[in-house]
Amino acid sequence: MAVAMPGIIIRQSAFAANSDTLKVGLVGCGGRGTGAAGNALTADSNCVLTAMGDVFPDQLENSYKGLKEQFDKRIAVTPDTKFTGLDAFKKVIDSDIDVVLLATPPGFRPTHLRYAVEKGRQIFCEKPLATDASGIRHALESVRMAKAKNLNLVAGFCWRSDLPRRALYQQIHAGAIGDIRSVYGTYLTGPVKPMQAPSARKDGVTDLEWQLRNWMNFSWLAGDGIVEQCIHTVDKLAWCMKDVPPIKCTATGGRMVGNFQGNIFDHMTVVYEYANGVRATIAQRQIAGCYNDNSDYIMGTTGHALSGWNTPVIRGEKPWKYQGKAPDMYVVEHEELFAGIRGNGPIRNDGEWLASSTLQGLMARTAAYTGLEVTWENMLNSKEKLGPTDVTWDMSLPIMGIPIPGQYRLS
Repeated sequence: MAVAMPGIIIRQSAFAANSDTLKVGLVGCGGRGTGAAGNALTADSNCVLTAMGDVFPDQLENSYKGLKEQFDKRIAVTPDTKFTGLDAFKKVIDSDIDVVLLATPPGFRPTHLRYAVEKGRQIFCEKPLATDASGIRHALESVRMAKAKNLNLVAGFCWRSDLPRRALYQQIHAGAIGDIRSVYGTYLTGPVKPMQAPSARKDGVTDLEWQLRNWMNFSWLAGDGIVEQCIHTVDKLAWCMKDVPPIKCTATGGRMVGNFQGNIFDHMTVVYEYANGVRATIAQRQIAGCYNDNSDYIMGTTGHALSGWNTPVIRGEKPWKYQGKAPDMYVVEHEELFAGIRGNGPIRNDGEWLASSTLQGLMARTAAYTGLEVTWENMLNSKEKLGPTDVTWDMSLPIMGIPIPGQYRLS
């Protein structure tokens, strides 16, 4: 006998077949949010997008237009279910939806996650989970609340839904390269969204609007490059280490290219140390015109693994190469979310490892900002809170300077 889960109406046939239409709401209509909505609609032919929310009307309309052109009648958003402003997330979550996609800048993620859980919605939550340790602790409370309500909470760490990568880490965890001795991960790319020059700021644009328009360049909104973008590499390292966190790390980093009043680093290298003596290095750089690489090099006692955008391989005593199917990982994560909702798969709550991987990224950022050795316990107990508690359009929002190692302090 099927049992209804909180936050969705289940009719008698829903668990037996894909016969109930699921209503999806999107919070955050930028590139990733628009992509997530498209992935969700691709993953399940019997879901429709019924509500959209963003702080900026122009961004919402651009997203709506693109999705409407691609999915036509499955975009059932009306003028009454297009919500803009700082409270748009509440209006989307309060609307008649079953599933919410949380895809705003991560500085707002803990607040949005809590509201979605309180309202009993099934959740797709983009990475990272927060931009400071205070946000992580708040979000972890929401994760526990979601478990108590039997809600699905699927994380946007897309590589964990990639079938070739799943097979690779299964091989590694089964001993295919022996004991892991070291890991080297790279995230060497160009800038994702360069900071606008001050001359682009029009009269009347407030501090908050200016920073939101350039959100990837501010640590309170994005978390810095290692937390917002390179966090995928951090998460794959965590996956490799069976989600056992490092005991400490050191890092170097800084800003080489002018970013017109933003305050993030454009390069960072971190060395994590684990209780068993393994050391792992991640190199992150987001500067135009440089050598690019986005790969994971995993060295063991009897072999080594290479995993990039190409097919993963293992070389050594037990050579291996993935030869199975490779569906779009961005779609697979939504397929598994909908399977959990419909009862065709397990209820999936990724919250704890989403929090742990995010905190490992914050750990690296803190080590680079301070120039100090930072322990896992330091991060668990950190009181750091980068952003304001409440935001208003006309608030004064001074920009924190670019951190200087040796002067910046962990709170």
